[in-house]
Amino acid sequence: MKYRTLFKTLWNHLSKKQITLLVGARQTGKTTLMQQMQSKLENEEKRTFFISLEDPEILKLLDDHPRNLFQIIPPFNNNKKVILFLDEIQYLSNPTNFLKYHYDLNQDSIKFVVSGSSAFYIDEKFKDSLAGRKRIFILPTLTFEEFLIFKNRGEISSFINSGSIPEIYKLELQKWLNEYLLFGGYPEVVVEEELSEKKLILKEIADSYIKKDALEANIRYPDMYCKILKILSSRKGLFNSNNIAKHLKIKYQTINTYVKLMESSFHITKILPFYRNVEKELRKMPKIYLNDLGLRNYFLGNFEPISLRNDRGELLENFVFRRFYDFYSVDDIRFWRTQKKQEVDFIIQESKAYEVKFSKKTFNPQKYSYFKKKYTDLSFNLIHFDNVLEINLKPKQ
Repeated sequence: MKYRTLFKTLWNHLSKKQITLLVGARQTGKTTLMQQMQSKLENEEKRTFFISLEDPEILKLLDDHPRNLFQIIPPFNNNKKVILFLDEIQYLSNPTNFLKYHYDLNQDSIKFVVSGSSAFYIDEKFKDSLAGRKRIFILPTLTFEEFLIFKNRGEISSFINSGSIPEIYKLELQKWLNEYLLFGGYPEVVVEEELSEKKLILKEIADSYIKKDALEANIRYPDMYCKILKILSSRKGLFNSNNIAKHLKIKYQTINTYVKLMESSFHITKILPFYRNVEKELRKMPKIYLNDLGLRNYFLGNFEPISLRNDRGELLENFVFRRFYDFYSVDDIRFWRTQKKQEVDFIIQESKAYEVKFSKKTFNPQKYSYFKKKYTDLSFNLIHFDNVLEINLKPKQ
């Protein structure tokens, strides 16, 4: 059985009274993770129940009143805590009220482990009413290390970020890197061996599951939502909602609303500029990256190997962003750009700077002399295709 890295963290949180709330994009494996936890608990003879709110009869019962939960699960001994797994809680008409009701009345007898999508996660009532009652855990698509585990090659993942990969593993790791760059980390895509099937699964995720996010958020133009995702996949550099709005002939406010939903649905991440000089450095306009490379390539309609692509630099940069996203909070990831369009791709924790080039040969050190002179307290590093797995991007322990 293959476990996600988050499994251990979630397992440790079972001992806390707080609601364990698992969120993330659809199809990242939230249900599987909860089922694995339940299986392990049952092996330890703990009492558990698993309820899917995709069942319309159960959903109606719980919508009528939170106490109807006890018509679904049998009576239990209050001296022995029950672990209750609730999958897809956003389908409840008032999930916040349901969780608050049971947490306040039954926190000593029921431990809730709950999964939810963006429709629940972005609800302001949820944020206010459950303050102090829940802890949120985000499950993204597979990291590159998890990708190797799902490929049954987890033992070589320890060489990544090590500074030096043994020659015997370099070609193999490059092969896996190429696949990850093209098809990303959705678990179902990773375990599928046929390339044509991988593409079909990504199509299903884009056409069905992503549209569900749009429909559940009650946006007016769900098809436009996917068009905007496609544009974000193809554009390099700064995010400008006015430009996209003119291209699509819709209001820029609509673009901003949809982009906010994409963030809350865990499909994109917006990173902000780093600045110290208010007059000369960019302060407002962000950059946007897709959180899964397979989804990016689907929207571009391009699954060509990276070495043959015109966008290979952008694809590698998006991979490097994803590496930082796996190790740091979004607030720790910035970029630097001046009004004169001088730019450094990533500033991490205001202490390390990284520029990404597909080939080391295309790097011109002179272009960064102003930055290095201005920010002597920031270390400057070059990332390229040949060192991207060797260079240590992790925070210091």
